Amino acid sequence: MRIQRDQVVKAALELLDEEGLEGVTMRKLAQRLNIQAPSLYWHFTNKQTLLDGMADALLEPVARGLKPRARWDAVLAQVAGELRQALRSHRDGARVYAGTFTVTENTLRVSEAMIGALRGVGATSRVAAWGSFSIVDYVLGFTIEEQALDPRSNPEAVKLHERRKEFSSFSADAYPNVMASLKDITDEDFDARFVFGLERLIAGLKSAMSPGS
Repeated sequence: MRIQRDQVVKAALELLDEEGLEGVTMRKLAQRLNIQAPSLYWHFTNKQTLLDGMADALLEPVARGLKPRARWDAVLAQVAGELRQALRSHRDGARVYAGTFTVTENTLRVSEAMIGALRGVGATSRVAAWGSFSIVDYVLGFTIEEQALDPRSNPEAVKLHERRKEFSSFSADAYPNVMASLKDITDEDFDARFVFGLERLIAGLKSAMSPGS
């Protein structure tokens, strides 16, 4: 019986959790599924198309429980938060998604939710589209950095609070502002840091709602 596409993606995500992005190869995936490589290529012609399929699967739970009359900024915050959690659900999930440009029901649903929320309160198509993708890019960048500090994704992950000792070897006279902000620079409350940046982005979009933007 021919192996199904969703079986391949499921196995690829399991392999990702075990070995990280670099460990996901077509050879290892074929071995895991106990099939010959040509059976994989029936569904995915190369690793990039496999990553596209994995990225699409990561979006499966995002933007499915939105309230019909929710405020536009609440919609953006909810979708962004769900996207972050979806990427965090698998080791190196954000790295898998970064650089993929899939056009699927999952990606269209997420985009429709964000763009629709902005256009619904008068944003131009440019503000709505570029604003939505700016938020997605923020989530991606934040989560890539977050997962780089997570031992589950990076066996050599550094704990931020341990870096304070390295900072102390530099002169406070030469870098007074950095040293004054050291506690905040090394703060490991990633949820609070994420919300802070997201709120600033949404506030910026509010200022872009003027006519002709």
